[in-house]
Amino acid sequence: MIRALMICLLCVSAAAVAGDAVTTYGEELSETEIVPISALYESPDDYFGKTVKVEGRVVGVCAKRGCWIELAGDEEFQSMRIKVTDGVIVFPVECKGQVAVAEGVFTKIDIPAAADPNHKCDGEHGEGEEAHSSCQPKTAFQIMGTGAEMRPAQADAR
Repeated sequence: MIRALMICLLCVSAAAVAGDAVTTYGEELSETEIVPISALYESPDDYFGKTVKVEGRVVGVCAKRGCWIELAGDEEFQSMRIKVTDGVIVFPVECKGQVAVAEGVFTKIDIPAAADPNHKCDGEHGEGEEAHSSCQPKTAFQIMGTGAEMRPAQADAR
């Protein structure tokens, strides 16, 4: 009887410790299903302006203000930046390497070719399809984050 009671207490203690491993930032996450980051890249028009929830290992953190994290995607060479309003949520640099579930509004940023003040698109690279790729506008994707949960990578059991 005492042995069974001790085992139960150990199980409850282990569950409490595991529960403490999750750190929440910002608003509580909704019950929305997690969208693979690759799906956002495959069909961005399906998600623009909508609230999405993503998951990935934190591979980058804003070192100045903690105002963004970069999550590794489920496909090689893909990642997604989660940008938050400065000061509303602050991600510590130490969260790099942890696994995060983050939620927010999926957005795109159109970056004009003229954004690089040192590059001149004066036709020297050709016209139309032959034009140099750095003269073409670029599109970047990010999530305007409202909340996130972090857990140590070793706790990643999904």
